[in-house]
Parts: sequence; C-alpha cells; structure tokens
Amino acid sequence: MVDARGLARFGIVLVAAAVGVVAGWFLFVEWGPEPLRVVLLLATAGIVVYIGGNVAGSLLPSYNVAEVEVKGPITRDGGGGRLPSSPTSPGADDIVDQIERADADSNVDALLVKLNTPGGAVVPSDDIRTAAQAFDGPTVAYTNDVCASGGYWIASGCDELWARESSIVGSIGVIMAQPNATALAEKVGVDVEYLTAGEFKDAGRPFTEFTDDARDYYQSLIDDQYDSFVDRVADGRDLDPDTIRDTEARVFLGADANERGFVDHLGDRSDVEEALESELLEPVTVREFTPQRGLGDRLRGGTATVAYAAGAGLASVLNDDDTIELQLR
Repeated sequence: MVDARGLARFGIVLVAAAVGVVAGWFLFVEWGPEPLRVVLLLATAGIVVYIGGNVAGSLLPSYNVAEVEVKGPITRDGGGGRLPSSPTSPGADDIVDQIERADADSNVDALLVKLNTPGGAVVPSDDIRTAAQAFDGPTVAYTNDVCASGGYWIASGCDELWARESSIVGSIGVIMAQPNATALAEKVGVDVEYLTAGEFKDAGRPFTEFTDDARDYYQSLIDDQYDSFVDRVADGRDLDPDTIRDTEARVFLGADANERGFVDHLGDRSDVEEALESELLEPVTVREFTPQRGLGDRLRGGTATVAYAAGAGLASVLNDDDTIELQLR
C-alpha cells in the first residue's frame, strides 16, 4: 500500500536537498575559501534539508488518525470532589476538546477512542459520546481491559467497538449509593437539622433518613437514566432494547460480548489499525491528542489517589455542595 503523504514529504526533502546543494555551490564553491568549500557546501545542504523536512512535516503531517484516551473514572474535570479518586484521564471537558481539535485537523481521517474505564458520571459520559458521534469520519472505540457502564455509554456513540477476548465489557445499568450517617450522628451525639423549602430538598442528605416518598423519587430518577442508557445503546449498537435490558447490568468477557452483539470485533491494537488501513485505503499513523493544560493542572492531576475498585458498578458521590450525582460505574 503506497503512502502518498510519505512520498510527497520525501519529494519536498529531495527538492530542499537540491536547493541546498545549488545554493552551497554558488555561495562557497564558486567564491568561498578553498579549504572549506566542501564542508560549507555540505553544511548548507544539511541546513536546507533540515528546514525542508520541517516544512514537509508541517504541510503534510505524518499522522492520519487521532487517538484520545478515556482512562479511570469519568468525571467532569478529572477531579474527585470531596472524596478521593483514582488518577484519571483528563476530565470530560478536556476529552471533548481533544475530539473537537482532532475533528478540526484536516490531516485526521479517523478517530480512535481508547477506553479503560469502569464508568463515571452520566452527563460527562454523554458529552464524550456526543463528541465522538459528531466526529466527521470513521470512529472506532477499543478496549484492552475494561469498557463498562459510562465507558460503554461512550462506545455506543462510535461506529465500531473492538475488545480483547478477556476484556470486561457491559454493565448497562444504574445504581445510586446513598450514604446514611444518622446512626453515627446519634451515637456521637450530633444533631443535624436542615431548614428547607420544597419537600425533597433535603432528600439524599447523609444525616437525613430516606422516606418512602424520597426513595420513590430517587428511584424514578434512576429509572429515567437507565431508560436513556438503554435507548443510546440500542440506537448506537443497533440492538433490541429488550436484549439490552435482559443483561440485567451484567458484565461480559469480550468473547461473550462479541457473540451477544455488544462488541463488533475481537483483536488487539494492531488488528484495529489493520482494519482502519483497509477502510482508509492508506497506511495508518496514529497521533495521540492530549489535553492542552498548564503545568499546575498536570501537577494537581498527578497527586490524585486511588479510591475505586474493579467491578464497582454504578455509584454516587457527594459533590462539594452535598448534592448527589448519579454515576455510571
């Protein structure tokens, strides 16, 4: 398979080399000091070739596929609020920006979304899915390890999903963990009283007992999120909604998920690239798109601590304002 871009870059470098030799000849061989003529000629040619190579790389970059990675719990900003979190990939806003930058790059013909995540917050997961779905070109999601809940939500917005035979895939379901510290407060003699306007304003607070009405209220929210999850997967994966519901939020090994239609293909990264080459009709060179963040943000991200376990399923965490956020894990 001929790499047209590579041939074009090579042609630019050859032209630059010719220009360098000609320029060096007239500058130094014709009029330069005799002992240094050959050295100056080669130096001039080398400099011009170097400049030509940079120009060729700028005009005809060596990559034609962009890759973005979603790793660890999916959050809005990559942080964990009050509760500690694991080191994660960038937040959803950064990942969306990476996808949009790749889409705006005229050299990018296809998008790879690398997934290794147990899931995360609902809306950030949906934002990434929407960005991938809007990408103008083939979009391929693939996982080596875990593509569960929010990760699968994202994958359902891509054209294809690849997995390894032993990858963990699925967990299409919703759960909300409600912390209840009323017994602890009573034991240590702490009495927390909320003044509210609105019947359910204090529902879900850690020092408030769940009433039947509050439980029904939150269950309706969870059911609505679950319906949205099923609808997105059914639409993106072209699956029957009942087939999705019948999984009862189970996870599957990649081989089983493939047989059930939840994964398109089994293979490793080289298999994914080979399939893309067949689709693009040219050799594939991948460039990883990373977030455009300052040093301070990178340092803060590097100090995050591990706080989630494998197979955690969907959970909720407290935000800084003590409200509950549904998550896909």
